[in-house]
Amino acid sequence: MDHGLLRSLTTGQWVQAHHNLILVGPTGVGKTFIACALGTAACRQNLNVRYFRVSKLLQESLIAKGDGSYERLQRHIRKADLLILDDWGLAPMSVPESRDLLDLLDERTNTHSTCIASQLPVELWHEHFVDPTLADAILDRIVHNAYKLEINGESMRKLKSSLSIEDNSGK
Repeated sequence: MDHGLLRSLTTGQWVQAHHNLILVGPTGVGKTFIACALGTAACRQNLNVRYFRVSKLLQESLIAKGDGSYERLQRHIRKADLLILDDWGLAPMSVPESRDLLDLLDERTNTHSTCIASQLPVELWHEHFVDPTLADAILDRIVHNAYKLEINGESMRKLKSSLSIEDNSGK
């Protein structure tokens, strides 16, 4: 991990400059922890931050369309200085989901920041979308204006589990 970049990100200047952030790495290495820590740092600078797991955001969007609150939900998300989208790429994104995401990201491009945490390397993101044209449009709005932080290592959950087993075995 690029510790210098991480230190720089904690200042929040990337959010104020409307840049994006992509955190990639295997399961359990701390992507969500880092995204939330950066979100907390942004909150301390009086910036508006919203966090969603991508599946939950898509589910809430679908429900909001059904109950008539979709525009209100979109406005609420669009206003966030920093939108954190976690667990990007866990499941293929349908055409309607892709359109909703494109609408949301298009409104935020160059005016707000988005942080994406994903297990998938960026070069595999295109395959995550059913429609390649929508994939191009979405990724164009995210990737080209983003800092990229790759995190490697063992799952912290696995390491903690191993420590617990070792601690208990010595008693």
